Amino acid sequence: MNRDSRRVGTFAGSIRDDIRYGIRMFVRTPGVSLIALTAIALGIGATTAMFSIVDRVLFRPLPYANEARLVSVGMMAPLDSNEFMFAGEYFNLHRDHGPFDAVSTFQAGAFDCDLTSQNPQRVRCLRMESNFLDLLGVKPAAGRWLNAGEDKPGGPSVVLISYGLWQSRFHADPAVGSKWIEIDGASQAIAGVLPKDFEMPTLTHADVIMPLALRSTETAGRALRTFALLKSGTNVMQAREQLRAHFDEALKMVPPQFRKEVSLSVRSVRDRQVGDVRLASLALFGSVLAVLLIACANVATLLVARAASRDREMAMRAALGASRPRIFRQVLTESLLLAITGGILGVAMGYALLRIMVSLAPAGLPHMDQAAVDLRVLVFAVAASVGSGVLFGVAPALRKSTLALIGGWRSTAGGTWLRSVLVTVQIAVSIVLLAGAGLLLRSLWNLQQAPLGMRTEHVLAMKFVLGKASYGEDVRQIAFFSELEERLRAIPGVEAAAITDSLPPSGGTRSRPLATIDVEGRPRRPEGTGGMVAWRFVSPGYFGVLGVPIVRGRGFSETDRDPEVHPIVVSESLARGLFPNENPLGQHLLKTSRGDWFTVVGVAGEVRNAGLSQVAQPEYYLVRKTVPDATYGNQEPPTGWRAATAVVRTSMDPKLIAGSVRRTFAALDPALPVELETLRERLSDNLQRPRFTAALLMSFAFAGLLLAVAGLYGVVAFLANQRRQEIGVRMALGATPGQISAMVIGYAVRLTAVGAVAGLAGAMLLSRVVRSMLFGVGERDPLTLVAVLGILALSCVAAAWLPSRRAARMNPIDALHHD
Repeated sequence: MNRDSRRVGTFAGSIRDDIRYGIRMFVRTPGVSLIALTAIALGIGATTAMFSIVDRVLFRPLPYANEARLVSVGMMAPLDSNEFMFAGEYFNLHRDHGPFDAVSTFQAGAFDCDLTSQNPQRVRCLRMESNFLDLLGVKPAAGRWLNAGEDKPGGPSVVLISYGLWQSRFHADPAVGSKWIEIDGASQAIAGVLPKDFEMPTLTHADVIMPLALRSTETAGRALRTFALLKSGTNVMQAREQLRAHFDEALKMVPPQFRKEVSLSVRSVRDRQVGDVRLASLALFGSVLAVLLIACANVATLLVARAASRDREMAMRAALGASRPRIFRQVLTESLLLAITGGILGVAMGYALLRIMVSLAPAGLPHMDQAAVDLRVLVFAVAASVGSGVLFGVAPALRKSTLALIGGWRSTAGGTWLRSVLVTVQIAVSIVLLAGAGLLLRSLWNLQQAPLGMRTEHVLAMKFVLGKASYGEDVRQIAFFSELEERLRAIPGVEAAAITDSLPPSGGTRSRPLATIDVEGRPRRPEGTGGMVAWRFVSPGYFGVLGVPIVRGRGFSETDRDPEVHPIVVSESLARGLFPNENPLGQHLLKTSRGDWFTVVGVAGEVRNAGLSQVAQPEYYLVRKTVPDATYGNQEPPTGWRAATAVVRTSMDPKLIAGSVRRTFAALDPALPVELETLRERLSDNLQRPRFTAALLMSFAFAGLLLAVAGLYGVVAFLANQRRQEIGVRMALGATPGQISAMVIGYAVRLTAVGAVAGLAGAMLLSRVVRSMLFGVGERDPLTLVAVLGILALSCVAAAWLPSRRAARMNPIDALHHD
């Protein structure tokens, strides 16, 4: 036991000696140490910051006790980008759970509602089945959840409120379960409070949860989001197979011609939340890991170079009896000490980078606002630091062990091949990063230059929802909209004004399958939806305000608001699809509820409604009339008549009339919340996500390039110094400074060429990963690759220029006497 204790004490003492000696070595070579620490800190900092984000998106447990078994289930069809069920289909699943222990649902889409008691406030409301929160496995912060008796048609008026609403309006009163809240003019009892960290599986925000109160007679027209709890031992694939019979039965409710375009979907909550963000997150995380790899190779290059100057020291140690493992441990200890110190600096840098990323991140990225440098991230940073220390410490440690075995007393240029390999790796990885960043930048440029089909300058948009309590009657809604149009047109500087229910791009337009659009005298499509057709209600000034061209016929006029006339304007692509060899003007389509046909009065230019990265959808426009709309008047926003966007075109900067616009709304209704934005701002918002991804990847790519150039410079400078005697001989035999300079630069060019070839091969393979993130550019775009090679060539010349100049100015006599 005493012998073991002495061995442990001896080993601990030797480790302390290694650490002390390593610190002395850092102090003795401050230049090398500072450069290495900077490289490590940059690599660890960028990786830590990006891991903080990716961890929240892809790896961190979701705030549901039943996350592992929680799935989204339903049908996927062209009319919706997520799973949905109609009420009748849901009742069938509710009666026979199949592969699930439990199922629950809520109504697709939150809607605006007003707290009309003290301090009126616009909030987001959502209708949910009473067992939904139990299905998630979450507990109330106060009070209780809804019960089954409260979730029936005609049941008691009871709601749940969010943690934020509990804090702001009820001051976190634990007895909130005995209080009432007035919503849209009706008093509702508060049952409980959602947890502080609560989030819907769909990431839909809701301030107030209301009972869904499904009627058993409902079979269609009410789209539901359905979630289920898998039985123990059942996975997603098995559940999908077991639901096949149920799905086949549900397909009977789908018109026969559409059935081939409908599929069954069962997927985890995380898969549903992440969607297309997964690829961007993995691409960015891969890029920072590549930067870390370059940083490690850079530090390894520095340490191998420094090892050459310690050949005699290692030979002396070997001669005095130091074993290979002992020398290996000493060098590896120095590397780990360097890595851990750099890692500490990197965590501080990562915290700063994360704050910058979060502040610049666009809205809509899941869990981005929750990213933080917490214990989990710190553990990752420590692991990355230690792993990096081992990675860049092994090469010089192995080399030194070999030199110690040799026991040589003379400094040599051994290890040059290893440094060359490390620099080649840095260049290759930099090429891959630059190629990926270049493709995304080209894609972003194409998005910004893509024709929108409308004029975005000098347009101000105002989005609002009329409160149900104040505007529940059709006549009051119509009066408000009529007065608003008139007052907006009267504002000085306003050239035109209009009202619409949605606004491109990505304005959430209504849509319907092409196959459901009847044309007078023609049969419907025999099979398939034919794709989706967007449509919207607009007032007569809409086309003039947005500058949407009318290529044939005319736009809407005030006379078109007559209840007895039914005009329709179609887009060019819809006109081509419905009337390929005919004049669309005067054609009849879309029967009204009274059996009248809409008449095509004009053909409008194409507008990108589905977002900048999508092709223009076929579209049609109906005029907003000054009479009640039987179909949409009583629907909940955002599909109902109370939700609208007013747009005005001005002769000046739109922001200059924002004050006048707000005063106009206040004069009509002082309590009505209004969101103002210019159309330019709306367009910029649509570019935020691709701009953010491209900017991050470009930053990481240039960081990697700088590290690679620094590594190339170090190797070339070291080689020139090691070959001083050779250079002296060459110069004594008549070599000119230009020839010496060309020799040094030639070495750098060869390294760069090998790295470029390897990098281009890697870029060709990995470019397929970002294929779905590109717009208007091929994954092997020659312009991007040529630009990347040009940047690399300039960087190579810049890295080799100074060492070559020093070599060319070398004194031959001094060089020949160099030892």
